[in-house]
Amino acid sequence: MSEAAPFASRLDAVAAERGNLCVGIDPHPASVTGWGLPDDVGGLEKFSRGLVAALAGDVACFKPQSAFFEAFGAAGLTVLETVLRDIADAGAISILDVKRGDIGSTMDAYARAYLADGAPLAADAITASPFLGFGSLAPAIDRASATGRGVFVLARTSNPEGAQVQRALERDKFSFSVARRIAHEAAGANTAAGTPLVGLVIGATLATLDISLNGFDGWILAPGIGAQGGDMAHLRTLFRGRRRLLPTVSRAVADAGPDPARLKDAAQSLLQA
Repeated sequence: MSEAAPFASRLDAVAAERGNLCVGIDPHPASVTGWGLPDDVGGLEKFSRGLVAALAGDVACFKPQSAFFEAFGAAGLTVLETVLRDIADAGAISILDVKRGDIGSTMDAYARAYLADGAPLAADAITASPFLGFGSLAPAIDRASATGRGVFVLARTSNPEGAQVQRALERDKFSFSVARRIAHEAAGANTAAGTPLVGLVIGATLATLDISLNGFDGWILAPGIGAQGGDMAHLRTLFRGRRRLLPTVSRAVADAGPDPARLKDAAQSLLQA
């Protein structure tokens, strides 16, 4: 993928064609059995691949949550490899939800695992945690820059516990919140790379946007539409019509399955909302 267009440009293009919706692939046991499938590796594969097959060509982006595949060990990771290939074959963007964050050689190993050309689990982008310091993500950002991929950095999540860290103030001359510092550093990383390959994760269920995005031009991944209580109308108000925005939904679409027509209808209803 090293010769491919930059990540943000590729996502811009597919979103212009298919809309901005990102569908999460979260094979909860209840979701898998809700499709009449067993809660085993076979059910995991039929659920995950069935979701991609039903929506191929209709949505811009899929976000597999790695933990549900890891729970089945090596067999689950083999399914994840296949799902990532399915997403690529569908002409969609894959964001692998791994939330990795570490320092030095360990972060470099994570980058090689998910962002290197030819890696079995390579995705178009990953989610990453900056709470060991934004600079700790440099190996992932550098690798993404070199291979035309992206990194979505947790900034302001909608879980109540998140505010304890993310809204804390840095007592320096700027008095930035931690979340604002992350957005500021992401903007700087994009400027340095010459392309907005670093995105932010900001929850769709926040009552108000308590983080300044001045100077940030990358994509925003906004999870929480549907089962978690977020809705498309509030999202537009929250982000004031920001173009590079990925509303992210999982169960509100997946639970319409396994019938492909119902899955398409569920996705289209959100795209048209």
